[in-house]
Amino acid sequence: MLTSRRLVVVSKLLGFIAALVLLVHMGAVLFSSRNNSSSHGIYTGWGSAFSNFGKYGGNAQGLNEYSPQGVKPVKAALVALIRNDDLYGMRQAIRELEDRWNHKYNYPYIFLNDKPFTSEFKQGIRDLTKAQVQFGILEPGTWGYPSWIDQEKAKKERETADYIKGHSESYRFMCRFQSGFVHKHPLLRDLEFYWRIEPDVHYYCDIDYDPFLYMKKNELKYGWNIAPDEYEPTVRTLWNTTKDFMQKNPQMIAKKNLLDWVSNPDGTYTKCHFWSNFEIVDLSLYRSPQYQAFFDHLDKAGGFFYERWGDAPIHSLAVAMFLQKSQVHYFDDIGYYHPAMSHCPKGSKTSGKCVCDPEKGWSNDFGCAKRWRSVS
Repeated sequence: MLTSRRLVVVSKLLGFIAALVLLVHMGAVLFSSRNNSSSHGIYTGWGSAFSNFGKYGGNAQGLNEYSPQGVKPVKAALVALIRNDDLYGMRQAIRELEDRWNHKYNYPYIFLNDKPFTSEFKQGIRDLTKAQVQFGILEPGTWGYPSWIDQEKAKKERETADYIKGHSESYRFMCRFQSGFVHKHPLLRDLEFYWRIEPDVHYYCDIDYDPFLYMKKNELKYGWNIAPDEYEPTVRTLWNTTKDFMQKNPQMIAKKNLLDWVSNPDGTYTKCHFWSNFEIVDLSLYRSPQYQAFFDHLDKAGGFFYERWGDAPIHSLAVAMFLQKSQVHYFDDIGYYHPAMSHCPKGSKTSGKCVCDPEKGWSNDFGCAKRWRSVS
């Protein structure tokens, strides 16, 4: 009897030691992933940790998938292109995202910058979340002028522009990066979906489900929240350049497309677009050959610099050409504010899990939002 008891004690002790070794190993891997700014994706660290789980007699299925270290049901992240100077605005947005949603789901964050992040910025972000966080630098060639751009011509456009951000060179760099390169960054390499986030925004509603999983299960490719029309002086030739692409590549256009949303009956441009500061996207859309061909066509035309083509109308034109309506989702249940515009779900002033005034969240009444509801 005494021998049996000793065996039980020894067995329990060995089990405890094995579990302790596993936790130390996982912690080291995840800490390395959290602090790594190299080209390894955020899910790489998770994969290596859990691939070794069985060696120690554990069961990875026993972990909560939405715990900070859990393997999420969708390979996804919240992604921001951000400057060090925007720390306060980014902290504000993350605080609301965490309180409203991500404290329950713990999806990772990825922050990108054309300059190294400061220690202050990194710590300021990590203080707000238990989720994994990574910081990356933009790759050479993805920020700045491509070789074929006439920089004198681009300078003249900036000097004479009378529209918002018209004088900004870096804003144009940003629009080009968000249009053609964000989905190619090494830190996003392992992702299936991304949710774009920005500083100085507000999230009005508790979100009691996983939007990534919702999109994946329903085979949705693009999710949006606000749809205004673009300011014409910034996209003077974008529609004609897009029509030229379609004429040269008719085989790339979806048969049941959404071109009626961006094109009037007379063939003119509606200028309708999804405001891409809020977008949840299946990244296979941006990685597709047809999207790459479309971006290359636009990039060679030079409109990012000779005008001020934004990533929002470019993403929206791609959605209209390459997807059908059943693949696009309007997140009208998520209250959202970006400086100058907001969306507030109906009834939120007096009931429900949103706190906002629908009378002040007027994006539902935009002509492009109404047009979207009428497109079959």
